[in-house]
Amino acid sequence: MTLRHFLEITDLTATELAQVLVLSAMPTADLGGPLAGAGVALIFEKPSNRTRQSMEMAVVQLAGHPVYTRGEEVGFDVRESVEDVTRIMEGYHRVLAARVFDHAVVQRMAAVSSVPVVNMLSDHSHPLQALADVLTMTEEWGSLSGRTVAYVGDFNNVARSLTQACLMMGAHVRLGCPIGHDASVDEVDALRRIGSGSLEHFVDPAMATAGADAVHTDTWTSMGQETEKAQRREVFSRYQVNDALMSNAAPEAVFMHCLPAYRGYEVAASVIDGPRSRVIRQGHNRMHASRGLLAFLLGVRT
Repeated sequence: MTLRHFLEITDLTATELAQVLVLSAMPTADLGGPLAGAGVALIFEKPSNRTRQSMEMAVVQLAGHPVYTRGEEVGFDVRESVEDVTRIMEGYHRVLAARVFDHAVVQRMAAVSSVPVVNMLSDHSHPLQALADVLTMTEEWGSLSGRTVAYVGDFNNVARSLTQACLMMGAHVRLGCPIGHDASVDEVDALRRIGSGSLEHFVDPAMATAGADAVHTDTWTSMGQETEKAQRREVFSRYQVNDALMSNAAPEAVFMHCLPAYRGYEVAASVIDGPRSRVIRQGHNRMHASRGLLAFLLGVRT
């Protein structure tokens, strides 16, 4: 079996992404328990609710044993080098997964690991979230091809991975981000070369959401940016996803958010708690998408 890592969505081809989604939707019993008798290391430099819960249960459902490890227990480049930690842990586990501050850490892990390395979140990308996002939208519509997906707010790691996944699946992506918190010209050019979809970039959130089938957003202040909270609240105030902005989308448009959400900031309570919200299903799909990905990396195919 060829060694595969999953550091960002583009580590998969469009065909492989579709295969992961098929595996994610399959009953657990049909996946064959590819982790039977094996462990999976889950290293968390950054704490998480959904990521820990979903990954631990995904491992258990594949008949494996998850080992949760706090960042200070390994002390990347403080107690031990990233490379030493990786080489030791690969002797214990079938998969190494890490939620890190710096994307370079998972890249360094993958460079020396003889087992798959999974990025559970970095400052650059959040590919596991993107898998759950596209799985949720696929359940909603059957296919993303030709659909319009809008993202409003900060072009961060979540937005980047979501954009990549949607483009790979043939969706039209519209970004609505304030100047200074948007994708660079070079990144937009690179994104437009991904997949069969299309990408438009707007400063005006109303233009980004016009006629959209799905409207996504994320917190305005990510972990590690707390000192910028007041300044970011001012910059992003017009980017709140409220009833007025949702009325600009397609009549049957759904709302999505990776959580945690801050009602009254990036999203109005009437939207996230309303009938168009899919955030709970989206959160549950973190487990199913993680299970499908792990099965794929371990060689399971339909």
